[in-house]
Amino acid sequence: MSAPGHHSDRAATRLLHAGAPALRDGAGPVNVPVVRTSTVRFASQQELDARHHRRAAGERIATYGRHGLDTHQALEDALTTLEGGHRAFLAPSGLSAITLVLLGLLGPGDHALVSDSVYAPVRRVDKTLLQRLGITLEYFSPAHDDLDARIRPETRLVYLESPSSLLFEVLDLPRLTAIARARGVPVAVDNTWSGGWFLQPLRLGANLSIQASTKYIAGHSDVMQGAVVVDSPALAERIASAHEALGLTVGADDAYLALRGLRTLPVRLAQHERNATEVAQWLQAHPQVGRVFYPALPEDPGHALWRRDFSGASGLVSFALRGGDASRAAAFVDALRLFALGASWGGYESLALIAAPERLREHRSWQGDAPVIRLHIGLEDPRDLLADLDQAFHLTLA
Repeated sequence: MSAPGHHSDRAATRLLHAGAPALRDGAGPVNVPVVRTSTVRFASQQELDARHHRRAAGERIATYGRHGLDTHQALEDALTTLEGGHRAFLAPSGLSAITLVLLGLLGPGDHALVSDSVYAPVRRVDKTLLQRLGITLEYFSPAHDDLDARIRPETRLVYLESPSSLLFEVLDLPRLTAIARARGVPVAVDNTWSGGWFLQPLRLGANLSIQASTKYIAGHSDVMQGAVVVDSPALAERIASAHEALGLTVGADDAYLALRGLRTLPVRLAQHERNATEVAQWLQAHPQVGRVFYPALPEDPGHALWRRDFSGASGLVSFALRGGDASRAAAFVDALRLFALGASWGGYESLALIAAPERLREHRSWQGDAPVIRLHIGLEDPRDLLADLDQAFHLTLA
């Protein structure tokens, strides 16, 4: 008997039941069990050979523990449902998922166009790995540069992130993907900001959606994981080949935690959005804040695109101090009591981080020189978060 819950067109219901285990002999658990193994046993040499052949032909068949069994496959199914794709691949981290896509689709002599506000470690992968392999990444501003004019005969990928993870620039994905598709170039989008819930890039013309499952998918700051969802069998074959060659795998326990996190993704993100909107509005009215970066604010430059393409906003809010310098920014974050200092986001807790100036200079959309502080607004009572921010302003910036 198949698992229930697969007959609804409503996204929350489909996500809640995606990857659920089938009932056996009339009964079964709600959640797929954690299945750990290194070795997969076979009934006969004939069965082993048959499964190797099916895997080589592109079927999702496990012939070794690295390929993942029930727990991994349930998570892959749920991620595919979340993103509206053809197949999902798991990686040990978000950066690992990004590198998987770059190595899976690019080779010596190839060229890729990358949005300039991209997650900063992409540039590190470029400098330390891709350049040694003869792969060229060219950074461009989707808001200022003509994408069509920059596509070369050797361009094999357009890599975007929307919104970005520091200043939250929202890209016109339908326009950009249409240009790339007309030239036969696949498009990959880092979709971590939306958790895959507020945006489905594949429905807007992208071919691959990448997430750091570490963040909103797992949701509790206790998992390192990445995921790639592709839109076609042809891309699945290419990513599967690179995935196998790189020996990528995640532990069954982490796959289980990410799957469990997915079940509450809609309700968690709704609360993150409510809290973050309240904080963003409060910051916008504060006399010591020069600018707030949050696409859900009507004054944000990306607001119109966000309203058109997204169904909500996540918990990330950045703001530029008015008249402050680096030392005052450091004093401000040190004065925070509820906001921990940390580089990640997407968990239930609130975090603060000073954006490195050299990273901000990579964004052509921002020409300011004031310190920028990024907040991840967690699930605490927003009144307590506002009180914490208020006391930090009074202590350090009065």
